[in-house]
Amino acid sequence: MTRVAAVDCGTNSIRLLVADCDPRTGAMTELDRRMTVVRLGQDVDRTGRLAPEALERTFAACRAYAAVIKELGAERLRFVATSASRDAENRDVFVQGVLEILGVEPEVISGDQEAEFSFTGATRELAGADHLEKPFLVVDIGGGSTEFVVGEEHVRAARSVDVGCVRMTERHLVADGVVSDPPTGAQVAAVRADIEAALDLAARTVPLGEARTLVGLAGSVTTVAAIALGLPAYDSAAIHHSRIPYEKVREISGRMLRLTHAERAAIPVMHPGRVDVIGAGALVLLAIMERIGAAEVVVSEHDILDGIAWSIA
Repeated sequence: MTRVAAVDCGTNSIRLLVADCDPRTGAMTELDRRMTVVRLGQDVDRTGRLAPEALERTFAACRAYAAVIKELGAERLRFVATSASRDAENRDVFVQGVLEILGVEPEVISGDQEAEFSFTGATRELAGADHLEKPFLVVDIGGGSTEFVVGEEHVRAARSVDVGCVRMTERHLVADGVVSDPPTGAQVAAVRADIEAALDLAARTVPLGEARTLVGLAGSVTTVAAIALGLPAYDSAAIHHSRIPYEKVREISGRMLRLTHAERAAIPVMHPGRVDVIGAGALVLLAIMERIGAAEVVVSEHDILDGIAWSIA
């Protein structure tokens, strides 16, 4: 049994998993799992640089995570950084800050590597589920990018495209520096056009049409699931492996794009850091389901973090 710590730093959030892993049996015992919305990718799509305030929010979260990792005595740590830090000109500032706080250099991984970690984390428990048809299509809808992975027990094809809830919101749903509340029909159409172009790009590499089970990961998907389930508060256990029908996703996506900021914020399961970006995130999920004709999405709370943990166990 090896005690490991995995950190996933994306465009919108930074997350930590500390777990005991036994590679011989495939058992993982979760000790601590937490998420902090830091919006590292703030304005990266427009400026090409990580904003000073975004870096400081991220470093503050890293300092909190360092204390947890030390307290729990993790033997190994891996820090993976994804879309925002791939795109930024000044990512060396980010790398140096993480190294000073956590003692490891963040690995700015490729989209394909990100996809492989996501697939492993999401499907390790599902591989033996007789009620789910293969191949799986795992989609990880992040803040800056979305990963598409098709496979059975192992990855067969993967592609990362630059469509995520933060990127789409900042690119199309902001007017005069303020998120439209709610967005106009023209703004929503622009988001949808970008998503469809990204799906065309993904389909060149990943056989989307061959998928028999759609598995959805990350905050946009789990938030949609929590709303669909009518939960009074966010409940990871209830959300994990829930199956949300297409009709529910379509209804919730439309509603998130019609509500005001205050109305979205009042939803009991809504994390404050997702209030402004959930509309775009839900629309990405809806477009994927429509493209492949999925009747439902299987929601997983286990994702790239779990894949990272297994990679170092």
